[in-house]
Amino acid sequence: MKYILLIYCNEAEAAARGDEVNGQIYQEYMTYSEDIAKSGHMIAGDPLEPSSTATTVRVKNGKIVKTDGPFAETREQLGGYYLIEAKDLDEAVSLAARIPDARYGSIEIRPVMHVPT
Repeated sequence: MKYILLIYCNEAEAAARGDEVNGQIYQEYMTYSEDIAKSGHMIAGDPLEPSSTATTVRVKNGKIVKTDGPFAETREQLGGYYLIEAKDLDEAVSLAARIPDARYGSIEIRPVMHVPT
């Protein structure tokens, strides 16, 4: 089954950690990504640019409304994702718990809906 692991972290706290700590965390991400790719679990994954670069789009009364920034003010921002293949939720939880930012933020696990083609 496919799952998406959404990585949420506090961008301000990450910036305050400093380059040395963030560099170590980056290396942990590289190791994690290599490990899950080798194990066959990884389908895709990427970090995202800061939430300040986001654009939110809504359609109101047939008109496009574009807003700079994220959908809502929150303590944690979506920082990246992994799309994985796992046999079940327990395996997805195990993989999500190894993501470095699980120690600093949260990882949301969502099953990917199967849509017949």
